[in-house]
Amino acid sequence: MPKPPVIPVEPLEKVKAPESVRPTKEPTVEEALRSVYFDYDSAVLREDARKTLDENINWLKANPNVRVQIEGHCDERGTEEYNLALGERRANAAKQYLIKNGIDASRLFTISYGESRPVDPGHDEGAWSKNRRAQFARYD
Repeated sequence: MPKPPVIPVEPLEKVKAPESVRPTKEPTVEEALRSVYFDYDSAVLREDARKTLDENINWLKANPNVRVQIEGHCDERGTEEYNLALGERRANAAKQYLIKNGIDASRLFTISYGESRPVDPGHDEGAWSKNRRAQFARYD
């Protein structure tokens, strides 16, 4: 009786699961929640900021155990005291919008960094517009 042919088999550790069944890494809060931006000397939510917050709300509703710190930031113009107060107003504007749209206030915390943590260190409108923001981070 002839021997059956030998079929080479990949070692199990080299076999990859199809993309559709591979586990995906859950995004962190910082990856999932997008920052919102403000006009110069303003804490009023623009239309684009409200749309971004609406997307953030959907993620927060899908992740009900996540607590979030909302950080208010400013550009370098203005005094340190003024920018700390403005950053607080920006963080609170984002917080109030989230609360009005169904996110429990007990999950949200605010802090102002004023001008101390710029995302862009430049000294022109391009940099300043990126620094006038409310940004989100996990709060443990």
